[in-house]
Amino acid sequence: MLSYKEQIDKTRIPAHVAIIMDGNGRWAKLRGHERSYGHQAGAETVHIIAEEAARLGVQFLTLYTFSTENWNRPSNEVAALMSLLFESIEEETFMKNNIRFQIVGDIEKLPLNVQERLQQCIEHTSQNSGMTLVLALSYSSHWELTQATRKIAALVAQGKLAIEDIEADTISAHLATNFMPNPDLLIRTGGELRLSNYLLWQCAYSELYFCDTFWPDFREEEFCKAICDFQQRERRFGKTSEQVSNSIK
Repeated sequence: MLSYKEQIDKTRIPAHVAIIMDGNGRWAKLRGHERSYGHQAGAETVHIIAEEAARLGVQFLTLYTFSTENWNRPSNEVAALMSLLFESIEEETFMKNNIRFQIVGDIEKLPLNVQERLQQCIEHTSQNSGMTLVLALSYSSHWELTQATRKIAALVAQGKLAIEDIEADTISAHLATNFMPNPDLLIRTGGELRLSNYLLWQCAYSELYFCDTFWPDFREEEFCKAICDFQQRERRFGKTSEQVSNSIK
């Protein structure tokens, strides 16, 4: 039987894949370790999946790395995550795979050394022309939509935008993610069945894929399985199957 990697149709790769990387803590606890051990293992998975996504031809890979709600976790876990984030940014992986690096989120809340490390990686990879890897850091859709609303309200107050001219595209243009297309596929690992305040506006018509595998165990074949599942779906965007069929002809 062919592996999922062998079954993939290279002509139908999703342009943008978003992932909720869930299960690090539970994976570690099952092995008798602290949650931070799971986060360390999960960081290795990030590099593995980034390389596989780039190899397949995914254009944007967005990873939910740290939410605004995660600031409410125990302080020692947050500190460990920030330290791991600083240490796990390996520019060699990005350069070797021609990957451009970007971030979205309330970055000013991050420790200054982490901010500087992230910005350095963004600058050093800016000329790469392959896949863009985006980390969602100190991010939530509530934060993003609030920021976009404030920007639009300011334009209205300044007389630069009429209220009646505000459209869905206006909101999209003021989101932190306005530099990339909406996700075609959203994957959540770890067995939970929710979006957890992640790319809620952008995922209105994304295909959702949930699996029980904890993030540290999520490898290339699991990723390819999700892509194969995506390729079996009919994306209608509110239309009927007949309309979709006729538009392809």
